[in-house]
Amino acid sequence: PAQASPQYEIAERPRRASPDDQDTTYRRSRRSRSPIESRSRSRTRSRSYARSRSCSPLPQTQDSHAHSPVAPLRRKPSRPTRLKYKPKLILRGHKRGVSSVKFSPDGRWIASCSADGTVKIWDSHSGKLQHTLEGHLAGVSTIAWSPDSQMIASGSDDKSIRLWDAVTGKPHPIPLLGHHNYIYSLAFSPKGNMLVSGSYDEAVFIWDVRAARVMRSLPAHSDPVSGVDFVRDGTLIASCAGDGLIRVWDTASGQCLRTLVHEDNAAVTAVQFAPNGKYVLAWTLDSCVRLWDYVNGRPIKTYQGHVNQKYSMCGAFGVYGKHAFGNTAETSLEEEADVEAEEAKWAFVVSGSEDGTMLLWDVVTKDVLQQLRGHEGPVLGVDTHPTEKRMVSAGLDKTIRIW
Repeated sequence: PAQASPQYEIAERPRRASPDDQDTTYRRSRRSRSPIESRSRSRTRSRSYARSRSCSPLPQTQDSHAHSPVAPLRRKPSRPTRLKYKPKLILRGHKRGVSSVKFSPDGRWIASCSADGTVKIWDSHSGKLQHTLEGHLAGVSTIAWSPDSQMIASGSDDKSIRLWDAVTGKPHPIPLLGHHNYIYSLAFSPKGNMLVSGSYDEAVFIWDVRAARVMRSLPAHSDPVSGVDFVRDGTLIASCAGDGLIRVWDTASGQCLRTLVHEDNAAVTAVQFAPNGKYVLAWTLDSCVRLWDYVNGRPIKTYQGHVNQKYSMCGAFGVYGKHAFGNTAETSLEEEADVEAEEAKWAFVVSGSEDGTMLLWDVVTKDVLQQLRGHEGPVLGVDTHPTEKRMVSAGLDKTIRIW
C-alpha cells in the first residue's frame, strides 16, 4: 500500500546482490514511480510488483508457467530411428517399363512416362487415370512439372521435347526441337519461364518456354548428359554426365562456375539440388548417392546400401517427424508445450535400387530409416509428396506404386 512503510528489502532482494541493485529494488517497490523505475527492465518490474502484492508463492497449477517469468524447460524432440511407409496403391497401365514418375507441385497429380512412348497423369489420392498423353514417336525418358502444376514437359528418344496442358491433356502445338540425340533429363525453372534439358548429344539447352526456342546452348560434357536441375531461385543449373563430372552453371551467363568430380570417377546418372539450395545430390553407377557441398567442391555425405551399377536412377529429398508438415491438429496442448513443432522434423533421402527395393536414409546420420519392397525389378524413379507423408515409385515392372 502507498501509505505503508517500505519493508521489502529482504523479500525484494534481486538475484545479483550489489549496493546499486538493492537501492534500485528498494525504490522500484514503492508506489510512486521514479524515472529509474520507468527505465528498468519489464521482467524485473513484473517480478517486484507480483511480490509486493503477496509474499506467498504462486500455486503450481497446470497453467502456472504462463504467468511465471521463467519459461518451462522444453524437451528436445528425439530423432526417429525408423520410418513406417506402407504400400497403398498399385497403378497399372503402361505397356513397358516406367522410366520416371513425379508428383505435381500442388500434390494433386502424378505424372509418369514410359518406354511405351506415353505420358500418363493419375490422381494422386485415388490412383485414377486422368489422361494418357500420346504424340512421341519413341520412348519417353524424362518428365517435369511446371511450378503451377498446369504444364508437363516430356523428353523422348525421338529427340523432341513436348509441352502438355496437364488439365486438358492436349499438347502444345510447337514441340521444342534442337537436340541431335535422345533427351535424358528436364527441369523447369522456379518461375516456369525456362526449361533446361540434357541430352545424349552431350549438350545442355536452356529454353524459353513461351517462345519455344533455345535461349542458350552449353557445351557441357564429353559424354551423354544424364541429369539437370535448377536451384530453388533459378540462378544456377546443375548438370551431370557419364564422364563422371557434375557441373554448376550460372543461368544468366552460361558460365561454368564449378566442376565436381569424385576420385572414383563413376558415371553420374542424376543430379538434384537440395531444397535449401546449398548442396547437390548425385546418383552414381558405383552404388552410391553423394551429397556435395558445391561451394567448397567436396562430397560431405555418401549413402550406400542400394544396388545401382547399370540403370539411370533418380530419387528425392523428403522430411519426417511428427510435425514434418506442420499438421498439429492432433497435437495436445501439453505436447505443444513440450515440443517445438517447427523443430521436430528431419530430412531423408530416398532412392530406388536395381534389386527391386527402395532405401531411405537420414540426411545427417546416413542411417537407413527403412527399406521398402514391392517392385519386381529395378526401381528407376522415386518422388516424395510436397505436403504429405507419401511417396511414389516406378520401375521396369511396368507398375507405379504409391506408399
